[in-house]
Amino acid sequence: MFERHLQPLLHDLVGVVHAPTTALGDAAGQIRPSGVQGVFHADARVLSRAELRVDDREPEALTRGTAGPHGARFVSLARWLGDPTPDPTVRIDRSREAGPHHVTEEILVSSTASAPVHATVSIDLGCDLAPIEVVKSGGSGTPLEAKAGEPGRLQWAGDDVTVTVTGADATVDAAGERATAPRLSWLVTLAPGESVTLRWRLAVADPKAVVAAPPAGPGWSVPAVRADDRRLVRLLDRAVADLRGLRLAEPTHPGDVFLGAGVPWFLTLFGRDSLWAARMMLPLGTDLAAGTLRVLARRQGTRVDPATGEAPGKILHELRRHEFTLADGGLRLPPAYYGTVDATMLWVSLLHDAWRWGLPAEQVEPLLPHLEAALGWLGEHADADGDGFVEYVDTTGHGLANQGWKDSGDSIRYRDGRLAEPPIVLAEVQGYAYEAAMHGADLLDAFGRPGGDRWRGYADRLARRFREAFWVDGRYGPQPALALDRDKRPVDSLTSNIGHLLGTGLLSDAESAQVAALLSTEALAGGFGLRTMSTDDAGFSPLSYHCGSIWSHDTAIVLGGLARAGHHDAALRLAEGLLGAAEAFDYRLPELFGGDDRSLLGRPVPYPAACHPQAWSAAAAVLLLQAGVGLYPDVPGGRVELRPLAGPDLGAVAAENLRIADAPVTVTVDRTGHPTVTGLPTGLTVTHPRIPTPRPPADTPSTTS
Repeated sequence: MFERHLQPLLHDLVGVVHAPTTALGDAAGQIRPSGVQGVFHADARVLSRAELRVDDREPEALTRGTAGPHGARFVSLARWLGDPTPDPTVRIDRSREAGPHHVTEEILVSSTASAPVHATVSIDLGCDLAPIEVVKSGGSGTPLEAKAGEPGRLQWAGDDVTVTVTGADATVDAAGERATAPRLSWLVTLAPGESVTLRWRLAVADPKAVVAAPPAGPGWSVPAVRADDRRLVRLLDRAVADLRGLRLAEPTHPGDVFLGAGVPWFLTLFGRDSLWAARMMLPLGTDLAAGTLRVLARRQGTRVDPATGEAPGKILHELRRHEFTLADGGLRLPPAYYGTVDATMLWVSLLHDAWRWGLPAEQVEPLLPHLEAALGWLGEHADADGDGFVEYVDTTGHGLANQGWKDSGDSIRYRDGRLAEPPIVLAEVQGYAYEAAMHGADLLDAFGRPGGDRWRGYADRLARRFREAFWVDGRYGPQPALALDRDKRPVDSLTSNIGHLLGTGLLSDAESAQVAALLSTEALAGGFGLRTMSTDDAGFSPLSYHCGSIWSHDTAIVLGGLARAGHHDAALRLAEGLLGAAEAFDYRLPELFGGDDRSLLGRPVPYPAACHPQAWSAAAAVLLLQAGVGLYPDVPGGRVELRPLAGPDLGAVAAENLRIADAPVTVTVDRTGHPTVTGLPTGLTVTHPRIPTPRPPADTPSTTS
């Protein structure tokens, strides 16, 4: 019988993260030799087992919680010990903390029994050094034999990785059958009211890892937020803590910090993910954006290489230690892979937006040759067939079939559920291209470099072509298609992709209002956020990766575009959904979750293989805060716009220690929606721009569909 390779479930696992190290275990605190549980360093599993036992029995799990930005605490009971009463008298508190190259545990055993308690506490360990892609495919590595040496010390080695475990005052058993399942153990005697703390530590030496921990420090300001809706405060607190754990750098450039995409599958450099996360984080400073831009600029494409997807000026998609191959053999990516259609334009727009938030000229200027190279890719390599649109196709047969952010193989579907044939022209990518051309033109003009008029002309032509080719009749009136297929036919499903067009400049005010109305329909907005595909489309499934689920970052990006354009009702609906999801997930927004109606369970359904924490999901909280206070600076232009979403519906919001041109800024929005800002750098003036009156949502099906 054919054996299916299933990606392991991880929605209910508990992770601790201090990139590039993370540990994933179950809700009881155990790390079991199954699924995706284990300690990972970069893209290898360095410990596959860490099971706690007391007298060879597993304690009974009671609860768990966070313990700082990189830790977790688990509480369990050993009810077979102590007094024979209904009340438990022997308790175990297990605290786990990740560091950049290590994981430590403290096991606090305490007794309130009336007589002495004697027990043996043990940790059973294992190591398989399985690559992350093997684990993602549902596989595992061969258990390695541990080498015992000094008292309380074990070691495994292979593939240039060395893993060392030390247990203070522990006895080691690694002989015979226990060579691949070694045990640390401690004899414990507790008098009434006494406790003891046992400690063990894992350390990793991994000289060939392609990512490393940066210097200590968050790299951005930590906002102090007050809000009538306390969910926003809790979400931000958790998000900022999670983002601290995802900070990474290249080993050769430790000062340039970027965010690893997510735990566990993507804890490395991802062009699109790292760029979007840095863009969302701009209200907290420009350092993260600058580091992300420089890291990706150093790996910008210089040649045409179909095997890797590289082209001159193109921005990297992902970076791995070695070839990334899934067990089914369909996906095989080189260590440095450029198969992304949008990262190059997003790089341009991040540079532009960081400049508007006050990135100093002396940091912008060294990146201008990379800007020109990125625009060169847009003009010379992004449009393979010369039709004036940006498109993609995987020519290798083993790369990503889809190369936008919805990069699963079945994500581009017609309304009737059929898959579109490549090359694919995605709607939102044309918006990114328009925006990058205009942003690039602004930067070229500002720094006295030629080409601005060329790129404004490119943007004008692209907008005309988009208007002619993409708009189709849909169930709720005119709508932009998801994409154009191989034959330039519109892929007519209704999806969240169209929300990314807001704010790019590609749409007119009337077109933006229609898109806002479409995004407000129950078919797209009836869950805890924005569905990736409408419930009216045949391809819809609430637990499809990209055809009906809800993604935190996607919802936040669209919410931000709606808020800035003045479509407050639509934005508020998405904000309420996202805050409701945050509450259900203990304020750690996962990568994605189910697109079921809110009324089904009263809480979102987890997507079983969603990353958490994930960079752009956590950073979505900062974008939500920015939309709430409505802060939009243009430091080179000498102005700051205030367009708050907060007010009568969202409630009052105040945020201290936001950053504009590296100056701490406070924004307060009262319950009427009136904003005030203090601490602005000299030379900036505040404007309250008029915005178009939004049209009401189009919930009534069109008679022309």
